[in-house]
Amino acid sequence: MRVVIAEDMVLLREGLTRLLTDAGFNIVGGAGDLPDLLTLVDTTAPDVALIDIKMPPTHTDEGLQAATIIRKRHPGTAVLLLSSYLEASSGYLLKERIYDPAVLADALKRVCAGECVIDPAIISQLLGRSRVRGPLDELTEREREILALMAEGHSNHSICDQLVISPRTVESHVRSVFMKLGIAESPDSSRRVLAVLAFLQA
Repeated sequence: MRVVIAEDMVLLREGLTRLLTDAGFNIVGGAGDLPDLLTLVDTTAPDVALIDIKMPPTHTDEGLQAATIIRKRHPGTAVLLLSSYLEASSGYLLKERIYDPAVLADALKRVCAGECVIDPAIISQLLGRSRVRGPLDELTEREREILALMAEGHSNHSICDQLVISPRTVESHVRSVFMKLGIAESPDSSRRVLAVLAFLQA
């Protein structure tokens, strides 16, 4: 897997390069700011870009800008955003989690496979916040657990592995989640995506 790393802190960028190289990834380049990152992606066509969410010159949302531009210019390039901050409005991997090579490698492989990856800490924050009662409150503890894993981007097969339960059991719980959330089957929309959106917006 060909990876581009965008991180303005040289030590962290080099550390990520070493960590991912040791894990078997092919690091095709590193950048410290938005213009260099975009040039690098244009010239190397990586499989995935690993991007700090806050980069020079303003250290605000350059990473998000880069992700939007890259997805438009290079639809085949996946993007994984890194952040030091826990903000429920964004989907990304927290920097404190990248020091576990297995977590970072898994996230890179999943985004390259077309999955959505959201740090479990975001899911925990969403589960713990106070809100008005709604359809989500009708879900059982197991159904909420499965919906949280769906929100992290896990497939049914992955959920089976995570919870050590059978595919039939997962399918049954997923159908129950759809029913309780009032999400009917439709050729025009994905029930899985609608369920995750309901979960994130509740």
